[in-house]
Amino acid sequence: MATGFSVSLKKIIDHLHLNPLYMPTEADKIMISNSNISRPGLQLTGYFDFFDKTRILVFGNTEFSYLARFGVEQQQHVIDSIFRFGPPAVILCRNYELTDAMMRCATKHGIPILQSPDNTSNFTAGIVTFLSSELAPRITRHGVLVEVYGEGCLIIGDSGVGKSETAIELIKRGHRLIADDAVEIRKINSTTLIGQSPQNIRHFVELRGVGIINARNLFGMGSIKLSEKIDMVINLEQWDSQKVYERMGLENEYISILGVQVPIMTIPVKPGRNLSNIIEVAAMNNRQKKMGYNAAQDLLTSLGMEIDDEMIEKRVVNNWD
Repeated sequence: MATGFSVSLKKIIDHLHLNPLYMPTEADKIMISNSNISRPGLQLTGYFDFFDKTRILVFGNTEFSYLARFGVEQQQHVIDSIFRFGPPAVILCRNYELTDAMMRCATKHGIPILQSPDNTSNFTAGIVTFLSSELAPRITRHGVLVEVYGEGCLIIGDSGVGKSETAIELIKRGHRLIADDAVEIRKINSTTLIGQSPQNIRHFVELRGVGIINARNLFGMGSIKLSEKIDMVINLEQWDSQKVYERMGLENEYISILGVQVPIMTIPVKPGRNLSNIIEVAAMNNRQKKMGYNAAQDLLTSLGMEIDDEMIEKRVVNNWD
């Protein structure tokens, strides 16, 4: 899947511990913009319909055993027919060596050749996962992301409402900070959002009246995490006495982030409310709902009330697409 983002070949080499066999130019100048890869089985036989030249090519046992059927000249002809399209890189799995025919074609067309000790299936899974994350559609939003009992909680709200202070209290309770102030959200697939902090402000927290602190240095490595799946959104807002807040939990509200619907709840803030306690309970309750248990429905059932679909309302209250 092509995206508007790219990742350097050097970053792929470093992350997957690849061995460069031939590099026509510096790896950090070669950019990859497609999160899919190709195993050129059909292309070795001469079928190029639907061939995507922007994908990294992976050669394994199947490809090399097929090429071994030919002499050097025929191998070079077959490989040249693929390399002439200019794929961004070719990776040889199982530590296969670079053949003379492949070296000639790589030199002719300027194709980087890399080597991996992994078998083809394991390597393919690893590089697709890495590219899917690096090239995922993303947005950056104001908020705080914390992990609470294994649930990724994105806390949003107006400036000064208490997001960072709540995050500090949660850290002191043993939970972990992912991002403060700015959260970079990536859509990994149609159902999964991953949040992380921009590199330049990672682990830093702003507390009004105190200033900037480094959560990792102050509370230890156990208090932070680099990234986390976003399981729920918590909107903090100043208590409005004229507003009716949810008390049963039958209404399921969602926020659409990059096309993925995430549960959202609004928590009113006023003196005397312990927000860290409330967020802990909200995280545990959200996990129970994902596992199929809804306390409000259970209560109504025990009271002898019938629950129909109209009572369990589901609506999208915001859209971050």
